[in-house]
Amino acid sequence: MNATAKYCLGLLLLASLIANVVFICMQARKTPEVPKCSRQMAAGMLKTHKHDGKSLIFSDLSAEEHTVVKEYLMKQADLKLTDSEVATLSDDYIFLIELHLPEKELALRYLDSSGPKPPREAKVVVFHGSRDLLVEYIVGPLPKPTYHRDDTIKRYGKRLQYSGRPVTRVEYGYIFDFLATKEFPKLGRVLQESFAYDGSNFCFVEGMPRGLKSGDRASWYTVFRKMSGIYLHPVGLEIRIDHSSKDPSGFKVLQIFYNGQYFNSSEELRDKYEKGNIKKIVYQPSEDYASLKPRRPPSGLPPQQYEMRGRRYSVQDNQVLYLDWGFAFGLSSLTGMYLFDIRFKGERIAYEVSVQEAIAMYGSSTPAVMLTKYVDSSFGIGRLAHELVRGVDCPYHATFVDTFRYLDTNQAKHYRNSICIFEHNMGRPLRRHFSDFFINDYGGLVNSVLIIRTITAIANYDYIWDFVFYQNGALEVRVFATGYISSAYLIDGSLRYGHQVAKNTLGTLHTHFVNFKADLDVTGTNNYFLTKDMAYHEVQVPWSPERRVQVPKLVEKQLKTENEAALRFDQKIPRYLHIASNKTNKWGHNRSYRIQVLSFNGDHLPESVPEEAAVSWARYKVAITKHKDHESTSSSLYNQNDMWSPAVNFSSYINGESIENEDLVAWISTGFLHIPHAEDIPNTVTAGNGGGFFLRPHNYFDEDPSINSPDSVYLDPSIPSDSCELNPNACLQNEVCMPNLPAFTYNGFDEVIHI
Repeated sequence: MNATAKYCLGLLLLASLIANVVFICMQARKTPEVPKCSRQMAAGMLKTHKHDGKSLIFSDLSAEEHTVVKEYLMKQADLKLTDSEVATLSDDYIFLIELHLPEKELALRYLDSSGPKPPREAKVVVFHGSRDLLVEYIVGPLPKPTYHRDDTIKRYGKRLQYSGRPVTRVEYGYIFDFLATKEFPKLGRVLQESFAYDGSNFCFVEGMPRGLKSGDRASWYTVFRKMSGIYLHPVGLEIRIDHSSKDPSGFKVLQIFYNGQYFNSSEELRDKYEKGNIKKIVYQPSEDYASLKPRRPPSGLPPQQYEMRGRRYSVQDNQVLYLDWGFAFGLSSLTGMYLFDIRFKGERIAYEVSVQEAIAMYGSSTPAVMLTKYVDSSFGIGRLAHELVRGVDCPYHATFVDTFRYLDTNQAKHYRNSICIFEHNMGRPLRRHFSDFFINDYGGLVNSVLIIRTITAIANYDYIWDFVFYQNGALEVRVFATGYISSAYLIDGSLRYGHQVAKNTLGTLHTHFVNFKADLDVTGTNNYFLTKDMAYHEVQVPWSPERRVQVPKLVEKQLKTENEAALRFDQKIPRYLHIASNKTNKWGHNRSYRIQVLSFNGDHLPESVPEEAAVSWARYKVAITKHKDHESTSSSLYNQNDMWSPAVNFSSYINGESIENEDLVAWISTGFLHIPHAEDIPNTVTAGNGGGFFLRPHNYFDEDPSINSPDSVYLDPSIPSDSCELNPNACLQNEVCMPNLPAFTYNGFDEVIHI
């Protein structure tokens, strides 16, 4: 072998050796495959309770149940119903189908003993246009209905004014068609020169109520430019339309508001405009300042939470179990989220905790906003709970639940992923202490909670509804507001009612009021209402009798009637409010749950205002009443459109009855004042914009039940820092796994309302 060949062979062997070394090193350094986190429920988390089918008495109607109820009623010859898909305003048709909740006494017998299962029934709202009647029928039993009964007078004590019905998709269609085909052609030059109207670039937002007295059905419609964030693009035109006739040909314009000036008809506005006798609006294109499209590309991902050993909660049908908690849930088309049969360590804490109503009252010098007092259940708070966006509206790892609703439609609509449930680390300890005197140790508990959430997009505002379950037996209920502010066209005098937030745009001042129902059953239904606070009193110093000091003392008072327990918004109230039991804990104190309101309402309407009766629950920070099945809600579907003679006037519930040793219900109001400002553009943020309340155990237990949490951590100098026995965090590095993340999907735009 010559020298050249030997040299080449040597190079080849060296290259092979280097390649093998590199390969071996790479294999040695290769990261082992990380296992996927478990999708199964974490072992041993639900030792004290199991799922049962009894919670189904509170479950929302299924798609099939909606269908059988509709089919049953359509066959009833005496009702003479027309399918809502083809119905006119003069026809009789179904507007709403939803669950009719069982009477509480029957439900408790079934839940707690061997009582029979209450019949499953549906509530159905029918607009009898041929007879000018609003009727609520109870249909049952499901799934094979054989009866229906008119429940209207039993529920409301009277027949309901037909003009108090909500406006339907059909009626909106008639109104917008009336404007487009009958009125706007009269204003061709005005609309073109002032707004560059092309027949399709207007949107309309209505003011409510629809008039000034019972029976009125005449609405102000504010015109907005059809572009992203329409609510921030008023053009300076508002139109008052009488749509009380069931024949759309009878609709008429009553007034027009253009650039701060009133006109009695389209013809009057047109004629004065053409003669140059008015102050004109000169069209200028609007900037796209209200779009929510990101202004910079995404970079990286925010922190995520995931469940390394699987979920510590279980969802079966409409029942959730989490550590020591258990409850049933549902979503009413009208009032939104509700929970029933809420238990901690197997004991019922509350029979019902639910959203009741949300209102917003506006101020402005423009006519539509000037009158506006939105009562949201008339739109359907739960109806407007669309699909939640994974990773934004709820954590990516949350459990999502679909719902079905039938409101102003001809078949049940499927709303995918409209409720989410997740365990969440709040990022601060629930409790902790570090001892540095005499004894050295540390004890703490991460604040992991379970949250059930829905979000409702009610026109411009989005409300986030959270029910939060803590490991110490506390339940927090909270609401946050986001979305777009409502705005008005800027005219002389506008700045008395808000701040300018964009060109020619006033962010209008308004107050948010939200009402909740908490039917607490503290060791049973035999409860009383107790308040606690403190007061300073003067005492003599025992070891120095010539001196006196002020010492805070406990002040307790039992309020014995509904009138005493109606705590008004404008009065100072005790800081501790309790639904209490006659049963005592180990230390001899009456077991109770405290109602702690986090954010009280702003100023309420004076009671002399005619519309106040429809929202009279907002008079009270908290009101305690005796439970009655027919006093099931603080508002109604019809209160918005007949505020002067409302179907439900909550104040009538407070009539001096005894609340001593009775089944008690707390009606809790929260809210906030919103003065819009530049930072509300493009969107109002949730930070600082919300309210809510806690239900907290107070002498209910003998000690804090969270001491038994499996999440507790304990350290002292004698325990090695790497020991996992009392500190699971010490071995966290051994729990590495890849989150089981589903693919991102979104179908929410399939569910939007079409007019």
